[in-house]
Amino acid sequence: MKQLPQLRDDLNAMPAPRDVPRWLFAMCALMPVCVACNKPAALPAPPPMEVTVMQITQRDTPVEFEFTAQTQSSREVEIRARVDGFLDRRVYTEGQMVHVGQTLFLMDPKPFEAALQTAKGELAQQQARLGVTKENLARVIPLVAQNAVSQKDLDDARGREKEAEAAVIAAKGQVQVAQLNLSYTTIKSPLKGLSSFARQQDGSYVTASATGWLTSIYQLDPMWVNFSISENEMLGYRDQVNKGRLRFPANNDFEVTLVLADGTVFPSRGRINFANPAFSSETGTFLVRAVFANPDDSLRPGQFVRARVAGAVRVNAILVPQRAVLQGAKSHFVWVVDNNSKAHQRVVETGEWHGDDWFITQGLQAGERIVVDGSLRVVADTPLKIVGAAAPRPVSEPTPGGTAPASGSSNVAAN
Repeated sequence: MKQLPQLRDDLNAMPAPRDVPRWLFAMCALMPVCVACNKPAALPAPPPMEVTVMQITQRDTPVEFEFTAQTQSSREVEIRARVDGFLDRRVYTEGQMVHVGQTLFLMDPKPFEAALQTAKGELAQQQARLGVTKENLARVIPLVAQNAVSQKDLDDARGREKEAEAAVIAAKGQVQVAQLNLSYTTIKSPLKGLSSFARQQDGSYVTASATGWLTSIYQLDPMWVNFSISENEMLGYRDQVNKGRLRFPANNDFEVTLVLADGTVFPSRGRINFANPAFSSETGTFLVRAVFANPDDSLRPGQFVRARVAGAVRVNAILVPQRAVLQGAKSHFVWVVDNNSKAHQRVVETGEWHGDDWFITQGLQAGERIVVDGSLRVVADTPLKIVGAAAPRPVSEPTPGGTAPASGSSNVAAN
């Protein structure tokens, strides 16, 4: 490059354009040279973005389905009066456990004792009448043999004996009825369970109709747990089973775990023992029931719990961490890394959550690599620096996800 004095001499020697002062022409000619001398050096290229990746694998993944459920007594009995009368007193403590045969209420027995006495008197009368008819028949039989009386007299004597025998049988029945009615004045518990409050107070007149409801007894061991499955959920899971994407356990033997309101897990595991064969016309749901051992009576009827149904397996499932899936304008997507360590955006279809992972139903193939950490800073078709690989979740660690299973019973998935 020429020195500035030499440039100045050359410019002075050049002819200036017409009507342009020579000094202005020289300044315009020197301006590009000055700019070129003061131009800064080019900035270095930024380093590749550091990311962690994971390789896509397909594997059978155990899953659990969680939904809201409610406990129910496996045997709830309404204690009712079986005869009409006055209630003398309650002899149990409300809200306490009662045992089989324990007396709960006492009714006034005096009217029933009197009725029993009357029935016994009627029986004695009929038995005396039967004795007389038998003696008469015994006297008539030899007289007929001697032709002292007619055959009709013998037939009448035998008929009166049969009538007397029938009257005795009826009187015995009346005595039994009176004895039963008297026994019904002592009202006992037919099972072991938790007692409810007394619906009738001492001195109330109760009948064997609706007003005869005295209390309720709830059996606590075993305990039932009811939950419902919507028709859409059931059809969806059944379709996945038919396509081989979801597998239920042998004989649909699901295992159920309860999570209580405070987050603690109930120690006993339950099994599904009943599924209603019809959908509810009011809610469009399918009722399923599980049974739990409750030896310490910690579960009570009417509790709201979360039921986790385990035993299903997603076949050849693809799981990716939730942080690797980004939300686009219209769909979810991930960054797929090619062999040149460049990222390309890929639209995926997500399924249910599985703990910290997400099931991917469409969009990824086994063997591909996706960005896990650093995906928010990735630019398409830009080289990446892979600094680590994310470890997949162990297959033996099922985590709740999704909604209730379509079957939940021994006869749902097969249909």
